[in-house]
Amino acid sequence: GLAAYAGVPEDCILPASGGAAAIDLVLQRRKGRVLTLNPTFCEYAERAAVHGRPHDIWQGECFPGDTVFITNPNNPTGAVMTRSELLAHHQHIVDWGGELIVDEAFIDFCPENSVVRDVQPGLIVVGSMTKTLCIPGVRLGYICGAPEVIAALEKRMLTWSLGTLATEIAARLPEHLDQIRHDAAINRVRREIFTQQLTGLGAEVQPSQTNFLLVDFKQDMTCIAAALKERGILVRTCTSFGLPASILRLAVKTEEQNDQLIRELEALLHAR
Repeated sequence: GLAAYAGVPEDCILPASGGAAAIDLVLQRRKGRVLTLNPTFCEYAERAAVHGRPHDIWQGECFPGDTVFITNPNNPTGAVMTRSELLAHHQHIVDWGGELIVDEAFIDFCPENSVVRDVQPGLIVVGSMTKTLCIPGVRLGYICGAPEVIAALEKRMLTWSLGTLATEIAARLPEHLDQIRHDAAINRVRREIFTQQLTGLGAEVQPSQTNFLLVDFKQDMTCIAAALKERGILVRTCTSFGLPASILRLAVKTEEQNDQLIRELEALLHAR
C-alpha cells in the first residue's frame, strides 16, 4: 500500500512507526555531523544528539560521513525546493562523501517537488502520513531508499514496530489517492484566501506550499496566542524554531474556521 502511494517498488520502502521513528532510524546509519537549514523541524538535531552526532547549520558544504537533512516543504516556513534543486544538492553532497535525507512529511500539498522516485545511494526520503490523513495517534511513517539501504535499515528496526491499525491504513492508501489530491487542491484555494485575509491585518505572510502559513505580525504575539487559547483556538508559537515572538504558524483550515481566526485576531490586535 505504501509503495503504491509513493510510486516506488516495494523493496524501496520501509514502513515506520511515525515520522519520528523514520528520522531516528536513518540517523543511525552514519557517525558524522547532522546538518540542517534554519529554521526547521527540531527533531533532527534532537535525535542526532541522542546518537552522539554533532549538529550544525548547513552552509552548502559537508564532509565524508555527514548527513544533510532538508525538509521539503520546509517546516515552519512552508517554502519548497524543486525536484531539480534537490537533485543538484544531492549530487554535490555525495561528491563530498555525505548523504542527503529529504523529509517529505508535507509533500502531498505539492507532489510535483517530490524526489521519492529518485531514491538512490546517498539519497533517502522519509515521510509521515500524519499530516495528510490527520492521524497523529496512529503513528504511520515511511522510509524510501535504494533496496540495499532499506534492507539494512529493516535489520536495525525494532520488531513489531507497526500496530494493526497503522498497518491496515497503509494497506488501504491506494484507495484514497484521488481524495488526497482533491484535498490538496482545496487547500491551495483556502491558503490563498487566508493569506489575503492575514495581509489585510497588516501581517507579513511567507509564501507557502503547505497547509500552514508562517506569519509575522511585527509585534510580540505571546499574549495574543494565550488569549486565543482561552477562546478555544490553538496557534503555534515559533520561538522553539529560534524565531521571534512576533511570528506564528497558522494552520489553513476550513473557510469558516479561517474566518473565525481572522475575526478573533482582528479584535485582539485592535484592542492593543
